[in-house]
Amino acid sequence: MDLRQKLYQMFILGTEGGGLDDALANGLGGVIFFTKDIKSVKQFTELIRDLKQKALIPPFFSIDQEGGRVERTENIHNGKKYLSAKYAFEKGSDFLKNQTQEIARELKSYGINLNFAPCIDVNTNPNNPIIGERAFSNNPEDVIKCEIIVSQTYRENGIIPCVKHFPGHGDADADSHLTLPVIDLPLNQMEQVHIKPFAACAKNIEMIMVAHLLCKCFDDVPTSLSKNAVNYLRKIGFNGVIISDDMVMKGVAGFENPCETAIRAGLNMFIYRNSTPETIEIIEKIVQKAQNDRELSENIEKSFDKISSLKSSAF
Repeated sequence: MDLRQKLYQMFILGTEGGGLDDALANGLGGVIFFTKDIKSVKQFTELIRDLKQKALIPPFFSIDQEGGRVERTENIHNGKKYLSAKYAFEKGSDFLKNQTQEIARELKSYGINLNFAPCIDVNTNPNNPIIGERAFSNNPEDVIKCEIIVSQTYRENGIIPCVKHFPGHGDADADSHLTLPVIDLPLNQMEQVHIKPFAACAKNIEMIMVAHLLCKCFDDVPTSLSKNAVNYLRKIGFNGVIISDDMVMKGVAGFENPCETAIRAGLNMFIYRNSTPETIEIIEKIVQKAQNDRELSENIEKSFDKISSLKSSAF
């Protein structure tokens, strides 16, 4: 595989924008699906089968299926809803495991192999506009307990779990879809509460999603672009794939060449909810630059190795 194909492996793109088929032929790492992509069981299963045939390399077929507010299969379910993390946990460990198994088996039946869940933020801010009931609890020990149940259940049913949103979105008072939230807590406090669930699962989890948060204990840039934050994750024993939250979110907008910056920082994968010409151009520009940039090309190689390792163990 050439460097271009290895870089394409670092991206998960959405269906809108017209560039998905060509990107899959060029080695795209994965596809992310939203509610608009899922109209019926037959249609969705056939869509995944069709995209799989167009792919140079078997892709991650991914989704955000947490339950509650974040549930992408609502068009199929005819009004039935999975409970959000908070309410599922309140019904007990057995309920949480059984619901997760139901979600996993459903996703697997469509052809999905990666779920951006569980959400292991510790929701300490009651005014948090984006996490709330998506968090299992405001107690890190409860969150750790739930993560073990949910991640293992996904794993047992052929779905790769991805915990999110490192280093913890639970204290934010703003939505990173709309702006860049600032977390102004000292590192020791972050470690005692918000980072604690990530540290607990670091040596066992396959993938960690990094949030677009400005955490002052790490850096003055979004955590998703921060070498300090990425190095911290590696120091606490995480050896898997580090993926960004959606790169079209406002929390990372306004930063010049954010993907290039993040690759230099050590990020391994990126999510874009679209496959527009502008998104494809971002990839192609990095390819051109990496031809004569040793740091960039070496980091692409390292990321490709991590992605390939995960795919070979999971597929």
